Amino acid sequence: MKHLIRKYNIPGPRYTSYPTVPYWDDESFSQGQWQKSFIKSFEESNDKSGISLYIHLPFCESLCTFCACHKRITKQHSVERPYLEAVLKEWQIYTDVLGNKPVISELHLGGGTPTFFSPDNLKFLIEEILSKAILAEYPEFSFEGHPNNTTSEHLEVLKQLGFTRVSFGVQDYDSKVQSAIHRIQPFENVQKVTVAARDAGYKSISHDLIFGLPFQTWATMRETIQKTKSLMPDRIAFYSYAHVPWIKGTGQRGFDERDLPSAEEKRALYENGKELLSEMGYVEIGMDHFALPTDSLYKSMQQKKIHRNFMGYTSSSTQLMIGLGMSAISDSWYAFAQNEKSVEEYIRKIEQGILPLIRGHVLNQEDLVIRRHILNLMCLLETSWEDEKMNLPQMEEIVLRLNEMEKDGLVELENKHLKVTEKGGAFVRNIAMAFDLRLLRSKPDSRIFSMTV
Repeated sequence: MKHLIRKYNIPGPRYTSYPTVPYWDDESFSQGQWQKSFIKSFEESNDKSGISLYIHLPFCESLCTFCACHKRITKQHSVERPYLEAVLKEWQIYTDVLGNKPVISELHLGGGTPTFFSPDNLKFLIEEILSKAILAEYPEFSFEGHPNNTTSEHLEVLKQLGFTRVSFGVQDYDSKVQSAIHRIQPFENVQKVTVAARDAGYKSISHDLIFGLPFQTWATMRETIQKTKSLMPDRIAFYSYAHVPWIKGTGQRGFDERDLPSAEEKRALYENGKELLSEMGYVEIGMDHFALPTDSLYKSMQQKKIHRNFMGYTSSSTQLMIGLGMSAISDSWYAFAQNEKSVEEYIRKIEQGILPLIRGHVLNQEDLVIRRHILNLMCLLETSWEDEKMNLPQMEEIVLRLNEMEKDGLVELENKHLKVTEKGGAFVRNIAMAFDLRLLRSKPDSRIFSMTV
């Protein structure tokens, strides 16, 4: 495995979208194109699968130095209501354009720290959002909670509003690691909030763990997983730390790169962790995710209905996802659009009555085919081009790139079908890169992606 890590550990995308954000064609993108795209998608899918909503709540009271998300650090909670009112005005713009009431199948509160906001303000937000929509028969509402500030009132209020899933950011329990990443939260805090969520009736509780953080060793990682075992969350997101200090605002210069595990050490953390999680009864889902067989994510994988988008892996799939709030990304399947990354600029555009877009991309036919292949790989670890609709003029070129991976035992190729092997699961990002024609045609001059391993 060591020689494969050395060979394939290169900068590469995480493929929450295709094309990846650095390859969006911003210059030819316009508000008019985005509006046409999301209306088309809405008309095709609203009565069938409904839509997804992602609401970005960017505020945090302190900076975690592992985080690469778009956020605003403040202790001033007076920012809550004005920001939520801007989000609701953005939602009003969308519902006015759509005409018919959207059917909401999926809603996720992400951040930042959603539980920075008071339970009353979150109730105000969700009630106003739902007043302009229809709920699907079996909606899935979820939110990200910080173990240090998620209260029983947060859990109760959101449960009453229809939330059934919660994800708690744990990262690591070792005190030295927590100090380095500026995320101090005792196990007792996580235990308390996990038990409270279970008592409140949440059907799926997830813990986020990260491997590859500064000062992590297998001894400390094993201790973190053993403590997680005592709580047995329904899902575990076992993320690879993405070290991207060159991206503005990450705060990832709070420690020395020499404090990070080497590529081989980092991969060993994952492989050993995966083995321990398997012994605990968890099943690996796609990339970096694990679930108990009783969880809906596992069931959706078995039924080949699992989906991946900017929110991560989901057990339901909608064609249209509208992102509300600063930096949020929307996806109509045919196009992507991202909002302004500054709170002030986001609110300024909302006050002008326009969608606060900063960039976007309209997918061409080639993009749509490659997007489906990469989604298949990331979700199902296999893809096929037997159907002419999934074929491309460049497929022979793609297969040639995959031949080397087949020799290394990462994939199996047969009759226009590709299957990722167990060994290849560690390199699924590299396998997806073989299909990424935009990346291959225009390799970046500078480093823009994290390492794949």
